[in-house]
Amino acid sequence: MHEASLMASALELACAHAREAGASRVQRVRLRVGELSGVVPEALEFAFAALTTSGPAQGAVLEIEAVPAVYWCADCQGEFDAHAATPECPRCGVWSHRLKHGLELELSTLEVA
Repeated sequence: MHEASLMASALELACAHAREAGASRVQRVRLRVGELSGVVPEALEFAFAALTTSGPAQGAVLEIEAVPAVYWCADCQGEFDAHAATPECPRCGVWSHRLKHGLELELSTLEVA
């Protein structure tokens, strides 16, 4: 389960930011997880629960924002859903190979005290 190591890294980063801000506790962690990132949100939640039983993130809350997969069409300058069988723009018919969103795994917000 690579989510455990990903969450351990995210919590390490969160705790480092808390220390830099002069805080002693991490109260809330918000992650943005792209639907094509290969990361399973439920596994992140499980790892978070296991890793926050003690230390500065004990009792913290995890929020996961799901980021949908979206392609960008350079021809018509528009975005379109990446769930189709092919990455063909529904407006102009041109194939796009530029995934604009959906691969993210970001630590987006922290609340510290």
